[in-house]
Amino acid sequence: MEYTRLRCNGCGRELEIQREIPQEEVLEVEHSWGYFSEKDGERHSFRLCEACYDRITRSFAIPVEVEQEL
Repeated sequence: MEYTRLRCNGCGRELEIQREIPQEEVLEVEHSWGYFSEKDGERHSFRLCEACYDRITRSFAIPVEVEQEL
């Protein structure tokens, strides 16, 4: 995916882009809500910088599952 502007939805910080490539990792989430939701028919999307991802996931009751990739 090519970017011209990229902001973190958590902190609002504009992330650096060079040659249409983000210069840091970004979590991108997109979800289409279904029948059993009050958001049925809506598509939600957001982006988080790594610091906001860490802040949010630290508050989870069940920790994120982490596996090392080779």
